This record gives sequence, C-alpha cells and structure tokens, in this order.
Amino acid sequence: METYDALLASIAPAAGAGRTILDPATGQPVGEAPVHGLDDLESAVAAAVAAQPAWAALGHEARSAALLKAADAVERSAEELARLLSREQGKPLNGPNARFEVGACLAWLRATAGLPLEPETIVDDGETRAELHYRPIGVVGAIGPWNWPMMITVWQLAPALRMGNAIVVKPSEYTPLSVLALAKVINEELPEGLLTVVSGGRDVGARLAEHPAIGKVMFTGSTATGRAIIKSSADTVKRLTLELGGNDAGIVLPDADPKAIAQDIFWGAFINTGQTCAALKRLYVHSDIYDAVCEELTAVAKAMPMGNGLDENNVLGPLQNKAQYDVVANLVEAAKASGARILLGGNPDTGRPGYFYPTTLVADIDNDNPLVAEEQFGPALPIIRYSTIDEAVEKANALDVGLGASVWSRDLAAAREVAARIQAGTVWINRHGAVDPRIPFGGAKQSGYGVEFGVEGLKALGVPQVING
Repeated sequence: METYDALLASIAPAAGAGRTILDPATGQPVGEAPVHGLDDLESAVAAAVAAQPAWAALGHEARSAALLKAADAVERSAEELARLLSREQGKPLNGPNARFEVGACLAWLRATAGLPLEPETIVDDGETRAELHYRPIGVVGAIGPWNWPMMITVWQLAPALRMGNAIVVKPSEYTPLSVLALAKVINEELPEGLLTVVSGGRDVGARLAEHPAIGKVMFTGSTATGRAIIKSSADTVKRLTLELGGNDAGIVLPDADPKAIAQDIFWGAFINTGQTCAALKRLYVHSDIYDAVCEELTAVAKAMPMGNGLDENNVLGPLQNKAQYDVVANLVEAAKASGARILLGGNPDTGRPGYFYPTTLVADIDNDNPLVAEEQFGPALPIIRYSTIDEAVEKANALDVGLGASVWSRDLAAAREVAARIQAGTVWINRHGAVDPRIPFGGAKQSGYGVEFGVEGLKALGVPQVING
C-alpha cells in the first residue's frame, strides 16, 4: 500500500509533460496527467499483442486467482483511491459515491473471478456430439466515461482479463488520474503488457476503435460517440459492447406508499449527483398520490447535504465539468420558463467555487419539455403526473433510448405486469439502478447493445467455438 501522495506521484508524467487536472469542487489542481498520443497507443497495443498468448494459456483458474490478488491490492489502497476519485471526479467520500465506487471495483473483480464457465454440451444423442466453448478474442480496447471512471473500467477489464484477453484502456480526458491509479495498483498482480492505460484525446479513442489489432471495443458513454465507434469499427468487423445514453423512466403506481418509497426514489435519481447513465431521470406518478409523492420526495431531498467531497458530512457533490453544469442549468431554466413548478432548488449560487448545482425537483411539467425528453445527467428530476397506466407506459416508451426503468408498487404482481410492457434493458421493481455483478446488464433501442456482468457478460468477451464430433 502506498500513501496518497506516493500513488499520485507514481502516475505523474515527467515535469512539464503533463496536463493539470482540476478539482470540480474547488478549481484547485489535483495532479498532472500524462498526455499520450498515437505512438503511445501503438506501443500499448504491441505490448498487449505480445503478452496475451501466454496469459490465455494459463487457463481460467490461474487468471481468476490473479484477479483475486488484484482485488486484494485494490483493497489495500482503497482509501487512497477513494480520496483521489473524490478530488478528481467530485463525488463525496461517503454515501453511494467514492468509497462505494472503490468497493464496487472489489466486488466486480471478485465476482468475475468466480463466475463459472464450463463447456456446454449442445447435442449428444449417440450419433452427434457438439460442445460450445468460449475462446479469448485477443486484445480488447476499452473507452470509459468520467462519471464512474474506476468502477466502469473494472466492468471492462475484469471480464476481458478473465477470458484470457489483454486490454488497452482509454479513460475520459476529465478523469484520467483515477483510472491510471487504479491500473497501477491492479498491475502489481498482473504480467507486464496485459493492462495499459493510454491517457489521450479523441484521436486516441478514434484510433483505438479502428485499430486492426483490437478484436473488440467496449464503450460506455453517449449515444453519439457510440455511433461513431460503430462506424470506425466496421472495416475490421470488431465485436462491440456499447452501454450508451439513457433517460430512465420510473412509474409510481397508485397503490404505492409515498413515504416508504421516497428515499429509494431519491437515490435512484440522485446517486452520484444524478451523473449516472442508469439513474432515474423521469418520474411518472399517478394523480391520486402525486402531491404526496412530491411532498415526501422534497422532504428527503432537503436533508441531503451537498458540498466538497472530502467533507465526511456530504453525500452530494458538484457536476464534474462546466459543460455538464451548463446542460443541467439550461434545462432547468427552460422548465421554469415553461411554467413548471420548482419544488426545490433551481437557484444555483453562481458566486460559489466549483460546479455545484442544487438538488432540484420540478413538478407540473409537460412530458415533451426538454428536461423530460433530454437526458439531463445531473441533480434535477422532473415529476410528471399521469391518470392511467396505459398513459404512463406510453410516455415511458416514447423516447428512442431504453437503458433502465423502474416500477413502484405494493403489489408485486401488478408491478411485474407493468414492467413487462416497458422497453428497457432492465426494469427494477421498488428500486432503481441496482446493478449486480452476477446479473446481465445492457440497453435497448439506442441505449446500446451487448450485455455486461454475469456469465453472459463474460461470454461477450470471448469467441464462441463449437466442437462437433
């Protein structure tokens, strides 16, 4: 285990060769990130190609053991990693934030190491025998986002490595330090060349997506960037797993208990200060309990402190960058101008340092308002009134995205019936966004394709091979 300062120093570039990363809560420097270019990417890919065959030859048991050791290494440096994550990304140490994210890295590494993957006998009738196996792809390219930089990187690297692949990671330009530090710790337990982080710009990401030596690309981010990756990968027919933008709907049925569900709805929407692809971003509430839900949710939201992430009392932080702050601010202003009712927030303190936007709840808003129809990706939740279940389902399904959704009710059978009608990759009941390393996760419509997590996610990092005979 290294101290925080030693860990930060270990990933720093040579003097004058880096880029300063600023704390979104204070505007103060966090550290220097290397600026890698296309030559660095070529070196990383060449090292991955060289290292991968020996790694694949070790077999699942040895690779799983290495992942478990990597998890132990991350656990030894957990507090240092969480502190760096809090300073760079902005999320508080406490709540479902920085320490939670580092804990999720441990959980995914260990769960992925333990996933069973045995050959499947497809046919064995005395005349024909066919077995389905999964072989390594080779080298995987991973492009990650700035909202959960460590956790999503582990979602990408853990199954890739477990399946016998090498991996080259391109982190967001907003949060490279977190990913570099995480990889540095994990690499203490891996052979050289298997895992490399290339901290570059868009040119590096574009080249990674088209590189002929990369057999698969994993990407989490915007739908627009996902489309560009699809086009770039086409000439080399790469395998893809894309977890793209979402605008998740939640439907509260008329029998729900407003007080009982308010806190879970709040965290479904405001986890990581709303900066989560599978956060609840549109809440549809039946007219019978609309006012009660608004009242209970407002009471919960008022009690959640927002501020600098290193303050142990805070559970909400700033937006990670100015561009995202502006998106949220503009959408809320448009909602106010349309006549929507602000229950809480909507009044940022522009004299305060950092990209803090207050927790905002917006009621009596039309379904076609931009705050509802566009993914706000921040701490602002529109609450839309509905009269019939058919109306709520129609509105929930109206957009061209479908990552997650949720249904809230005391009647599980009724909730499941509604859930089956929603066009989304995952529909939770009486919770939202609860991902699990054992359960496949992926999007519908333009929220991407392919799944992560569980045995199905592990198979997606391999090439199926049938042995017939």
